Amino acid sequence: MTTNLTPLFAPEGVVVIGASRQSGKLGAAMARSLAAFPGARALVNARRPDPDEGVYASVAEAAEHVGGRLDLAVLCVPAAGCADALAEAAAAGCRAALICAGGFGEAGPEGEEYAEAVRRVADETGIRLLGPNTSGFFAPHLGLTASFVPAAGQLPAGDVAVVAASGGVNHALAFDLVTAGNGISLGVGVGAGLDVTVADALEHLAGDGRTTAVALHLETVPDGPRLVAAVRLVAAVKPVVALVVGRSDVGDFARSHTGALATSWRTTRAALRQAGAVVVDDEREMVDALTALSRIQLRPHPDPGLAIVTAQAGPGLLLADRAGTDGIRTPELSEATQRTLGGLLSPLTYQRNPVDTGRPGETFARVLDTTAADPEVDLLSVYALTEPDSVDLASAAQDAGLGADSPAVVVVGGLPEDVAEQRARLHKAGIPVLTGPASAANAVRALVTHARQRALPADGASPPPTATVPPGPLDEDAAKTFLADLGIRTPHRVACDTPADAHHALRLLGGPVAVKVLDAAILHKTEVGGVHLGVRTPDELDAALDAIGRDRRCLVEAMAPAGVDLVLGVRRDPVFGPVVLAGLGGTAAEALADVAIRLAPLPVAEAASMPDDLAARALLDGWRGGPVLDRAEFGRVVSALAAALAASPGTAEIEINPLRLTADGLIALDAVIVRTADRT
Repeated sequence: MTTNLTPLFAPEGVVVIGASRQSGKLGAAMARSLAAFPGARALVNARRPDPDEGVYASVAEAAEHVGGRLDLAVLCVPAAGCADALAEAAAAGCRAALICAGGFGEAGPEGEEYAEAVRRVADETGIRLLGPNTSGFFAPHLGLTASFVPAAGQLPAGDVAVVAASGGVNHALAFDLVTAGNGISLGVGVGAGLDVTVADALEHLAGDGRTTAVALHLETVPDGPRLVAAVRLVAAVKPVVALVVGRSDVGDFARSHTGALATSWRTTRAALRQAGAVVVDDEREMVDALTALSRIQLRPHPDPGLAIVTAQAGPGLLLADRAGTDGIRTPELSEATQRTLGGLLSPLTYQRNPVDTGRPGETFARVLDTTAADPEVDLLSVYALTEPDSVDLASAAQDAGLGADSPAVVVVGGLPEDVAEQRARLHKAGIPVLTGPASAANAVRALVTHARQRALPADGASPPPTATVPPGPLDEDAAKTFLADLGIRTPHRVACDTPADAHHALRLLGGPVAVKVLDAAILHKTEVGGVHLGVRTPDELDAALDAIGRDRRCLVEAMAPAGVDLVLGVRRDPVFGPVVLAGLGGTAAEALADVAIRLAPLPVAEAASMPDDLAARALLDGWRGGPVLDRAEFGRVVSALAAALAASPGTAEIEINPLRLTADGLIALDAVIVRTADRT
């Protein structure tokens, strides 16, 4: 099967199989949509051929009469007839096909048989197949609208591509992007993805010179590593903005905290972010991000500085407030910059950042240029209204040299017709225009995120594992012995077979101690009353042993000093393979779900950055005199754990919960190792 998708997305000729004259039929809608295509076109209707009208009885007959090669077959026949129609198209020389119809895998066993028949034809002939269950695709610069949505034919050509799991979302995003002043290079709805997947479409776009940014919409991921590789390929040369459906999916992948927290939605978003995509929360944010990233990009920077210039104070405050919420740096402008601004603006205006110009005047362009040139400023956000007898914002922005070399996002307020005129001029100059402060804030966040991602160090080598997980079921004591082999600190402890052993351990360790049931089959000891803390005396120990069961093995362990509890886990995700999760530990882990996720294996430097993703990261930086996390130590612990899982194919998961941050560093207070066999 060829990997070249040019016959699909840029065919020399197109044939519609199942063309119809009845306006309500799919075949009629497709014939109308494709009527504007300037290449070779043909219609096939085996029941009602009319060669004089360009309707033929077969694809082979159509191929004989048209003046060019028919690369793409658009199948407008029921699911039951698709396999035969696909085989006919392939035999006549078609190299790609589109199936829009439903009634396949989603329709039950009979539909799955139809899907399997289509797969078999594609495999045997090498024809590439988009669909089924999609409304199609469009390439405006080619005049190609292989979609049954008529308005798609009116989308203007541009440089933003859309790759969506859903044909409906493909069209919805494309229309929203155009409304925001963008054009479309390619819009693809993958549908069921029996052959051509999201990853295939992305790989095609990596080499597409017309496309400067890509919108990616995902619902499910059939092949995680392939998707990550494709996103990484595209993100290396152009921005990818991704939206993942499934926030409310909290399915329990496993019996442990790590599995419950690393849901498919979280893991997919983390994987895309690690591959270089800018991940957004909704379609509005996606459109705003693409409006900016398709025109300007910041230089790679770990913490870009934002300056705000506003002709009205209130909107400027909205921009500044959102920047603070998003963790974007808004540095105070240098004294030299403020002196220059002081000569351009009224002394009643605020000039340190944000810069409030008051009603903009003839110095507005110089204000923009001066602010953008400040050494701490990497991006400018501008707000102004279209006021009569005031400054012409588009001219001022261009006079200030804003654009690719001096990145800025602009909000123009006013009547729709006035805004549209200003936006068209600014977009032509390569300056993104947004619809309001919230949209501008979305664009700023995307630009800063993209700059930060590109500033990350290149992937370094993961350290080789210092130990592999031993065979057989492992209780907490054995699990902690393994962690110690990896260089992860654990409390002093004694594994006890009898009550007498436990009393000896108490005398050896001294109080207070923790007393825990020791059984590899029990993953959550607190839920079965198997953990007793702060045990100091023989009587307290006997009470703990009675609660646990005096005939059961137990672990007597020195109590750790106070600190901040984290959860750290590595597991084999069913879609993406080995993943790492870190977040708040203890019982708060599942309730708050404040977690960072990465794909494994993981270089130390990237592992060390995971705590920065947490909303509660301030707790790790000496909050109210508390302990400070050594990021380098954390990175080594995480990377070693991830490498050990990768080197231990019989292990499904390793979890430390809690991993306590103390004044003396990190210490693993509990550890669980789950064998792969335990998950089957």
